[in-house]
Amino acid sequence: MSTPKTHHAPMRTPLGRVRGLGSARSGTEHFFVQRLTGAANLLLGICFLVIVISLAGSSYEAARATLGNPIVAVVILLTLLSVTTHMRIGMQVVIEDYVHGEGLKVLCIVANTFFTVAVGLAGAFAVLKISLGG
Repeated sequence: MSTPKTHHAPMRTPLGRVRGLGSARSGTEHFFVQRLTGAANLLLGICFLVIVISLAGSSYEAARATLGNPIVAVVILLTLLSVTTHMRIGMQVVIEDYVHGEGLKVLCIVANTFFTVAVGLAGAFAVLKISLGG
């Protein structure tokens, strides 16, 4: 039997006030995505290191030719996407845990999102420009 919902918070029990809130709503998704991007970062990071090591000491033209390979460009783009997503979620958890003012917390989360999107887009632009011969 469920209790009727009321808009008067003081009349509700402590359990009633917190029911439906907390990590059970979005925390599970963040936990899953954080673990998924962490595993992807491991695999993609190894691929990225192999690409960078293979280019060590190469000329600029050789680096452009390597990045012109669609598989290499896609691996680097996927690495950027995974790393920036992982970074955004990780920083959001830190912000939620250590920033206590609600307004400041929202501002920090928005700034974190804009920053990671900007980093991802700048990296993607650079990779696409080089790989497409721009």
